[in-house]
Amino acid sequence: MSAAILNARDTVSAKLAECYVTINGSRYNFMQAINLEATMEKTKVQVPILGKTARGNKATGWVGKGKAKFHYNTGVFRRLLKEYKNSGEDIYFEIQVINEDPTSAAGRQSVVLMDCNLDGGVIAKFDADGSYLEEDMEFTFEDFKIVEEFKNIDGML
Repeated sequence: MSAAILNARDTVSAKLAECYVTINGSRYNFMQAINLEATMEKTKVQVPILGKTARGNKATGWVGKGKAKFHYNTGVFRRLLKEYKNSGEDIYFEIQVINEDPTSAAGRQSVVLMDCNLDGGVIAKFDADGSYLEEDMEFTFEDFKIVEEFKNIDGML
């Protein structure tokens, strides 16, 4: 009996996604997004263990970090930075990312990043030698929920 092999059709297209940003009750279709990646980093402490030369590692919490690149054609995030500069009030928001490739048996995944907060951002830019403008954004998030999860494809179980 041979091992199961991934069908190319079951990979998920990188381009078939949706991204929505909800700020102060307004939901934006963030079609300007080029890419986005959100990661969860566990924080750990090293634990000495009697009888072992190696230390153990114990998780004590986590930090959510994200980065995105998008076309430079919206002032949505600049307004948040301006609001913080002018009032000192920091605005938190949600980002929803949906991946769905109709060809893949994996189906659809929907993840909501909650209590997102900008690390900073571009205020103004130009590039006389460029074709189009884009900007990078880094942020943190304090919680997330997986609304829909990819299905197991044939051969996984």
